[in-house]
Amino acid sequence: MSIWKKLFGGGAAPQPAAEAIEYEGFRIIPQPMSEDGGFRICAIIEAEVDGDTRTHRLIRADVIRDADEAREASVAKAKQMIDQQGAGIFS
Repeated sequence: MSIWKKLFGGGAAPQPAAEAIEYEGFRIIPQPMSEDGGFRICAIIEAEVDGDTRTHRLIRADVIRDADEAREASVAKAKQMIDQQGAGIFS
């Protein structure tokens, strides 16, 4: 990839906005990131904590070739993180 594409974007088409998934009082929004030849696992995790909306961006090193599989894997990793840490992910 050329330096101009890295600086100004281009190449891969943007992914359509994903619907939020409710899980254990949290909202998970899968947002796989386009990588060379695949999609990096990424999701936004949100929850109401003490009346404020808290947000955590989950980014994993895993890269998956298929966009749909990457969305599913992003949701699965976010659920795993919620199960393990609960509201502690916002600390």
